[in-house]
Amino acid sequence: MRRRQFIAGLGAAAWPIAAWAQHRTVPAIGLLGSTSPDKTVPWLTGFRLGLKAAGFNEGENVAIEYRWAEGNYDRLPAFAAELAHIPVNVIAALDGLPSVLAARTSTSTIPIVFLTAADPIQYGFINSFNRPGGNMTGAVTLNAELVPKRFELAHEIMPTAATVAFLVNPTSPLSQTMVADALAAGRAIGVRVHIVNASTEGDFEKVFGTLAELRVTVLVIGADPFFNSRSE
Repeated sequence: MRRRQFIAGLGAAAWPIAAWAQHRTVPAIGLLGSTSPDKTVPWLTGFRLGLKAAGFNEGENVAIEYRWAEGNYDRLPAFAAELAHIPVNVIAALDGLPSVLAARTSTSTIPIVFLTAADPIQYGFINSFNRPGGNMTGAVTLNAELVPKRFELAHEIMPTAATVAFLVNPTSPLSQTMVADALAAGRAIGVRVHIVNASTEGDFEKVFGTLAELRVTVLVIGADPFFNSRSE
């Protein structure tokens, strides 16, 4: 999707204040978050600064409808449907694959901006990097594809470690792929891989307790918005 077609969704923001009053509306962005606002403060700050640089000020000439799943990815489809029903002018799904998948299923017409660690072609978000097509555009980190590289780095740091633990969120759409990559990476460097799971804050204590019992000295963390928001 061309940039000018995307920003056309916000075109009403160029109306003068008198026109907003007459039409009783301002353009709206639907922000669909997998985690929570208190865990994404730097990210939200950057998002608002980017809007401001483009001439959009929240509460003045643009509204933002927030929907936060608080780490419960099952809530995302209903939230995305709410945003599409309002409807908002643009949906921003900028904190990982779960929110992007939910946004895609909610609309085929409202522009969607995404940030994901997954391959957007594999998941059908775009047709190609050169010609995305459709109503979706965004940025890709390809973070999930770096699982083997993380194991290589872990082995370089701790070459004597016989077992490496891999932390994964079992509710993530990428979990099975990352586990398969982790097991293959372990075989490649000659170490055992112990899979540990966490999808809530309460799971972390159990995870690290298990690692202590097994005397695992290396932990590789899988790509996931929930882990990013709970890095402390």
